[in-house]
Amino acid sequence: MEVIMDNGHGPAGHDPVTLRLLFYGLEHCPPGHAWGPGLRDAFIVHYVHRGRGHVHSKGRTYTLEAGSGFLIVPGKLIHYEADSYDPWTYAWIGFNGLEAHRILAQSGMSDAHPVFRAAAPSYFENFYDECLSASRQRGADLLLQSILYRFLAELINTADDATDTRPVATKETYIRQAVEWIGHHYSQRITVEEIARKIGLNRTYLSSLFQERLGMSLQGYLLHVRMKQAAELLRQPELSVSDVSRSVGYLDPFLFSKMFKKTVGQSPSQYRKLLDTDTKPDSFQPI
Repeated sequence: MEVIMDNGHGPAGHDPVTLRLLFYGLEHCPPGHAWGPGLRDAFIVHYVHRGRGHVHSKGRTYTLEAGSGFLIVPGKLIHYEADSYDPWTYAWIGFNGLEAHRILAQSGMSDAHPVFRAAAPSYFENFYDECLSASRQRGADLLLQSILYRFLAELINTADDATDTRPVATKETYIRQAVEWIGHHYSQRITVEEIARKIGLNRTYLSSLFQERLGMSLQGYLLHVRMKQAAELLRQPELSVSDVSRSVGYLDPFLFSKMFKKTVGQSPSQYRKLLDTDTKPDSFQPI
């Protein structure tokens, strides 16, 4: 059984950097049950509760038994199958987000090293039951996110003591630093040149990293952050459009209104009016 989390889609539905739980599940596989070869679009970690199975990745075959698990990396070809005589029962958890690369690097796992062995007794034995229990409680989304973080922390703890888990300057590191800096300074008159200078990279290269990983340029991400915050501020009737404009880094309210309409599809005043109608937007909705 697989449970899929409804976390929204597109720039309005989620922050592309945030680590997000997407789905989880448990399956008692029949003999020879297989998936792939194929590609998945999320990180997925399987944990084997019972039985045996085989994982084929990058020209290698791994045989897994109870107490072990394997990682699926998005966009990487993989094939796995239950043993014909002693088929496995496994649980899995799927997630995405830019932070996933950094966190998984600390566990020593990648598409080149996709398997792990958990100590016994292991937290992984119960995480699926925890997910089911959390899903029935108030604040389920927060509880499930906490389970994902605990799961990944335990995964890091399974890493070989000899594994160097110190953070390295990866592309994701640069993007995360830029995202954090934008989050603290978007209300100021910052430019993409200034952002790149703070991170220590060429503007063109940093923007290409954003395009590659987040599907938008550095300038586009800055605009996205500002307009998303502006949409939230427009819900406060005591703030004028000029107040909102200054609060998200625009000293010229006419330029702000132009960019808001270009991004959202309505002017700030039109968007605010929708808040008082039956068609009021639930959240920031870019076109």
